[in-house]
Amino acid sequence: MFKTKNLYEKPKGLKQHLIQKLLYCTGEMEHFHTYMQDQAFLLQLMEWLLRGVSGVIMVNNPLSGALILIALSISSPWQALLGSLGLLSSTVMAIFIGQEHAEVSRGEHGYNGMLVALLIGVFSNSGDWYWWLLLPACLAGGTTTFVHSGLAAVLDRWDLPVSVFPFNTVLLWYLACTGIGHTYYPNHPVLPQGATLSINSTQLDIPQLVQGAVLGVGQIYACDDLGSSLVILAAVLLYSPVQAFHAMLGSSLGLLAGLSVAVQQEALYTGLASFNGALGCMAVGGLLFTLSWRTHVFSIICAFLSSYADFALSNVLANVGLPASSWGSTLIISLMLLVSGQSLSTYRIAIGRDSSPGSLLHTPSQCAVANTDSTSV
Repeated sequence: MFKTKNLYEKPKGLKQHLIQKLLYCTGEMEHFHTYMQDQAFLLQLMEWLLRGVSGVIMVNNPLSGALILIALSISSPWQALLGSLGLLSSTVMAIFIGQEHAEVSRGEHGYNGMLVALLIGVFSNSGDWYWWLLLPACLAGGTTTFVHSGLAAVLDRWDLPVSVFPFNTVLLWYLACTGIGHTYYPNHPVLPQGATLSINSTQLDIPQLVQGAVLGVGQIYACDDLGSSLVILAAVLLYSPVQAFHAMLGSSLGLLAGLSVAVQQEALYTGLASFNGALGCMAVGGLLFTLSWRTHVFSIICAFLSSYADFALSNVLANVGLPASSWGSTLIISLMLLVSGQSLSTYRIAIGRDSSPGSLLHTPSQCAVANTDSTSV
């Protein structure tokens, strides 16, 4: 009898051990961050860079960053190289100009550089492995650090995060300077999502539409590969199931918003019409506000508004040959943070200079204390 009991106890202990190891890899992995502080500088830099990779999708986990980098490498090694170069240049620039060590170690000065380098590659009309493109990717990545530092001094007064304002700004600068007829850096022409390239059939391909919801998460990294998008979603799930749920919810709502205004079906099927909805839903539903039924409803509203803002800006900016990128979600998220109504502002988590793009969820009591110390909006 005692032997039988021992046989049942051992698997239970092994299961608990595996669960404990898995939980160690979730969240922000603070124990790993503390351990890395005593390691060589290059190893610390690697951790900062991986956190910067995950920061693009509002996550702060080095293991998630590694999974995402692998996914990008599978989808397009050239794009992964460009993104890594932008990530490295923006992080090194932050160290060079003396940004706060805590911000650099959380990867806050890396994700904007990675994003702008990725989009420079996407809009380039020179094809893959055009080595001259490494120069603007590097310079643009470093420039995002300067823009981040300047905007932080202004936005901190309203307790607003810098977010991806630097990425959106520097990308517009680059594309406005080069255009589609540049001798060395020609770009693809930018078309509005509502443009009629051909007959926009009213018949929908449901499997492709479902695939578009997943690709909406991948398009946050300018990735249109289904397998890589699933790995990116898994990386978010590893960090926080709440964030992964809101990512898929927001992307699905973005598709509904696109259907309601009859955007091009190609934009629906490739996720271009839904990634702003995913960003807006994740920011309100699992990052910047305490999770409750009220904030969950507001995250749905934010997803719709972010998508509609993206469609509108896309139609307007395309007239001057510029993309809307993620301006829609960035502006709507900022407006949500400025809402003064108690139904939303009560649940807001104070940003402050020491916040990271992958902050863990706060309890209502913690949120109230934080808001008491923050600047009133």
